[in-house]
Amino acid sequence: MNSIAFFRDWNVMRWLRLLLGLYFAYQAFLLKDSFSGFIAAFLLLQAITNTGCCGAGGCGVPTQKYVENKPENIEYEIIKPK
Repeated sequence: MNSIAFFRDWNVMRWLRLLLGLYFAYQAFLLKDSFSGFIAAFLLLQAITNTGCCGAGGCGVPTQKYVENKPENIEYEIIKPK
């Protein structure tokens, strides 16, 4: 698998997780902070595997449009008072 195919289906949130993960990894390296390293590993894992807190596509909005079932022929009954 080439590297261009790996970056083909990336959305904004995936890029954001990658950038934040790299930032926290840089901060963890500079400050020698294990908590920043944990956050970096968590965000980078999410970016690479395309998962979020809800799983892969768990929080996504469905793309299928709602089709309302409407009856084709509507029958009316005229009610006359006596």
